[in-house]
Amino acid sequence: MTVSTGATLSAPEALTVLGALVLVLARWLPGRWRGPAALGSGALLVGSVAVLALTGPRWQFASVVGAAAVAGAFALAGWRARRSGRTPRRAKRWAALPGSAVCVALVVAGPVAAWAFPVPDFPGPTGRFPVGTRTLEWSVPAADRVRGKETYRAEERSRADGEKGARPLVVQLWYPAGRGQGDARRAPYLGRTEAEARTVSAALADYSGVPGFLLDGLPRARTHAVPGAPVAEDGGAFPVVLFSPGLGGVRTQNTAWAEELASHGYVVAAVDHPYDAAAVVLSDGRILRTRVTATGDPAKDEALAVGWTRTRAADLRAVLSRLERVGSGGADGPLAGRLDTGRVAVAGHSIGGAAALVAAREDARFDAVVDLDGYPHGTDGGRVEQPVLALTQEIGPDTDPDYLPRLTRVLESGGATVNYRLTVPGAAHLTFTDAPLYLPPVPGVVGSLGRTESIRTTADATRSFLDATLRGSPGDLRSALAAHGEVTVHRPGGVR
Repeated sequence: MTVSTGATLSAPEALTVLGALVLVLARWLPGRWRGPAALGSGALLVGSVAVLALTGPRWQFASVVGAAAVAGAFALAGWRARRSGRTPRRAKRWAALPGSAVCVALVVAGPVAAWAFPVPDFPGPTGRFPVGTRTLEWSVPAADRVRGKETYRAEERSRADGEKGARPLVVQLWYPAGRGQGDARRAPYLGRTEAEARTVSAALADYSGVPGFLLDGLPRARTHAVPGAPVAEDGGAFPVVLFSPGLGGVRTQNTAWAEELASHGYVVAAVDHPYDAAAVVLSDGRILRTRVTATGDPAKDEALAVGWTRTRAADLRAVLSRLERVGSGGADGPLAGRLDTGRVAVAGHSIGGAAALVAAREDARFDAVVDLDGYPHGTDGGRVEQPVLALTQEIGPDTDPDYLPRLTRVLESGGATVNYRLTVPGAAHLTFTDAPLYLPPVPGVVGSLGRTESIRTTADATRSFLDATLRGSPGDLRSALAAHGEVTVHRPGGVR
């Protein structure tokens, strides 16, 4: 199986494209060069295609091989005619030109498609720590998912799977690792194993309504984190950031963001929300598929979204309780005693951002909130006391007209001295995830910031805010945020 190497094409893929192009164009070379060119390119193709067959071919190169097969068939027919002493029948140039043009277009389509749907190449973390990763799994009883007198009843769905009211939660941690990880094998994207990554990739494609082969590059990718790497010896206990993905999203959807924060001394804990995530693969092999569906009725869908948000908020609170045990040394593992659960931020993308706001409103253990373009479902009826950073996409005519007014009310009614909204020019909703690394650079889908710039913008803005709120770093936070877009400062009583 091939993995990301930082290039759109691997060496065998590049050689396949070169061989196919030469084979197609050989027909237009002078007679004395035509045979050697066809023979050499054909040999090159046999070797490169054989390597691709062994390492795992990508769908993008089916058109390349197809064009080469057509050109090769004509070249072979001419060679057989010459061997039998006959003069090869050759179409006139004007008749052959359309066929050659189509074949060239098919060859070129391969690398273009590989550029549009690449194997994600994760930007290297910029902090002083290497990054380790570890996945934890807990079965959380209903009694641990209580807010005051109210228990969120997502457990009814768990009972159908024999959990007797318990809810399985899979949490992936990214953390500062010790030195000497240079040659260690990197973690696959989307799962603990490549098999899990393939399952999740297929589920994401199905949830998004696109053919599964379009995302077949995701299971091939390797991140920068080392599974099970020892924790950094220096740095003491690290601040914690809990993360909730978007609706139907999975815990790894912001891996680049998590790795960047971890390299700067944070522990990021991302949650797979069962029956919401496209697919959650449990350690016993069970796969929990999403059950969230829209009805098409705005009022009903908003009510559903509020329920999903509250369920997620309960998950986040339960995970924090488990991490407190790890941080206090009450649980085994390399991170025992290394989590500073007295300095905790809660973050999320889309509906995960709404869940972060609700979780912070309900639980004073959270010290700060980061909302990555999340419409604030379920935030009525109380205020968020902690400082909030809301990153939003570029606001345009297609933006939900209720989004900014609703978000502004949340920020201006908060209990913090100041809250911030950062509007990122050129950003779309998926800009704040890993999606720009593997989806076509269509501005309406992933924004116009570029594959890596969008990742850097989200991570740098988040880190500036966390450094100020969790670490008390000196400096002008507003100026630091303004480097990434338009900053609006919200204070109780209005914007100043």
